[in-house]
Amino acid sequence: MSASVLWFRRDLRLGDHPALDAAAEAAGEDGVVPLFVLDDALLRASGPVRTAWVLRSLHALDRDLREHGTRLLVRHGRPEQVVPAVAAETGAGSVHISADFAPYGKERDERVRQALGTLDVPVDLTATGSPYAVAPGRVRTRSGGAFQVYGPFYRAWVAHGWRGPAHTDANGIAWALSTSSRKVPGDPLPKEPAIGDTALPEAGEAAALATWADFRDRLADYPEARERADKDGSSRLSPYLKIGSIHPRTLLAGLGPHDDTFRRELAWREFYAAVLDAWPASARDYFRPELRGLPYVTGAGLHERLEAWRQGRTGYPLVDAGMRQLLAQGWMHNRVRMLVASFLVKDLHIEWQHGARHFLRHLIDGDLASNQHNWQWVAGCGTDAAPYFRIFNPVTQSKKFDPDGAYIRRWIPELRSLEGRAVHEPWKLPDGPPDGYPTPIVDHAEQRADTLAAYEELRRG
Repeated sequence: MSASVLWFRRDLRLGDHPALDAAAEAAGEDGVVPLFVLDDALLRASGPVRTAWVLRSLHALDRDLREHGTRLLVRHGRPEQVVPAVAAETGAGSVHISADFAPYGKERDERVRQALGTLDVPVDLTATGSPYAVAPGRVRTRSGGAFQVYGPFYRAWVAHGWRGPAHTDANGIAWALSTSSRKVPGDPLPKEPAIGDTALPEAGEAAALATWADFRDRLADYPEARERADKDGSSRLSPYLKIGSIHPRTLLAGLGPHDDTFRRELAWREFYAAVLDAWPASARDYFRPELRGLPYVTGAGLHERLEAWRQGRTGYPLVDAGMRQLLAQGWMHNRVRMLVASFLVKDLHIEWQHGARHFLRHLIDGDLASNQHNWQWVAGCGTDAAPYFRIFNPVTQSKKFDPDGAYIRRWIPELRSLEGRAVHEPWKLPDGPPDGYPTPIVDHAEQRADTLAAYEELRRG
């Protein structure tokens, strides 16, 4: 056959790319046709900021491909229609992908596989590699099942090990990158949606590698610095991992024996992917259904509380700072993510799915498996669930992880005039909070007591 198609999805890079290697090896004289399908089923679930991040990442990939004499062929439509059409138009003998283990991805790929088989000359859909160091389902319990607890999973994951980065060299396989993709009609990338003042990081593989290089210089400080909202201790690699501008193998290969804290963070991503693969219903429903019966607010009360939380106007500064950072950057500090999730479920009594949907709409690193299962962890109904009686105190968390209030003052301009630790509890000032900033929407102590009482009643059930 004269060509092969590489269908990009969550692997928007040219380096360390096993599927690209496989496509190049299978390609004939017409080389590899790089394809991306603009799938409405995925675009509909994304808010403007997430969509903008995807489009910027696609533009960066296209620029990289053009440096090698080809371009990214973009088609808008249903993958089971677009991919076979491109294979037929280019005379491709095979279509290559990185395996997708999410529920929608697996169903989509099966539809594409069947459609390719109905062509006049059937074409194979070949999966090589995945977005993970260890593909979901590879690490099993002694009885052959899937792990439900992170600790044993991590030990088995480390014992299993992973391959080193693939030695993909786009310069070395430039001969295989197809010039025929320029001859096949494609669709332009859509205009980027308006995102106001939201500031996104630079997109693309080069930016991902630069971010990794910068973080490696700070790895020694990571175990402590990562917990502080007011410090630049996070890796900021999660958006690139989500879109596949960098592969976790690349990161793992650069870690030393004393970098276990970051290695464990990478493993959490792999653990939740394995959980979702084994229990796909947990993307939307309770992993532990026994907690489904807890009481939650409904009606007008739900709308009022949810909007205050979404806009960062609950009256609790660290909660509000985190929610405003999400709107401003499409990202939020991990410690603050846990706090705002706990506050929504256990202080505002709003079911976890509402918060999970908001995160997936706005987070540029919003990964279905990690997002849904982290929310369930906080809500006490997931794997490795935090005990339901663990309820984050927004004031205690604020004083501990933003002691000087620098994070709060950055994201809440109404509180910048406050000095010292008054910023953590502005409602205690003689005249109340500064103009424009709300008093607390609920009393934390009262809501904590109500939450624990509801939990005990459910247990007695």
